[in-house]
Amino acid sequence: MTATAMLDLKQRLGRLSEKERREMAAYLLRLKQESPAWKNEMSRRMREMDKGRKVRLTDLAKQLGHA
Repeated sequence: MTATAMLDLKQRLGRLSEKERREMAAYLLRLKQESPAWKNEMSRRMREMDKGRKVRLTDLAKQLGHA
């Protein structure tokens, strides 16, 4: 994509309503999740969790100082 096309796209996105931006963000996230790199990373993380590398939600909250 050329720099001019990228600028045009950013300007158009900036003019969208909040609802339209949320819809666009959801679409971009879906595209990311369909990529082989994302799928490979999620598979790697799931294997790590299957090996026992997990954190309970309550423990995470404590680690983040929310408990």
